[in-house]
Amino acid sequence: MKNTRIAVLVSGGGTNLQALIDAQNRNELGGGRIVAVISSKEGAFALERAAKAGIEGFVLPRKQFDSNRAMTVALVELLRKLDIQLVVLAGCMVIFTEELVEA
Repeated sequence: MKNTRIAVLVSGGGTNLQALIDAQNRNELGGGRIVAVISSKEGAFALERAAKAGIEGFVLPRKQFDSNRAMTVALVELLRKLDIQLVVLAGCMVIFTEELVEA
């Protein structure tokens, strides 16, 4: 997992994200690095946690998409643009479609 670019998907307060950030700060992510936090909700406190840790945050509001598939396709495009190799679902409250797993 050396130099693996990690994205963490969140929806709310980010307590799971904080545990991952703390583990990263203790060098416990096996060479991976959280480089992006993506929220399905605007104003999620998890984005503040990410900013405080120097991690770039993104918002893909579920309500802006007409289906879970449309949101999943947009998410996959963003993950590819960011060159993400590992996705962590950390309290993300969206049901993603097969496009995410296939990517």
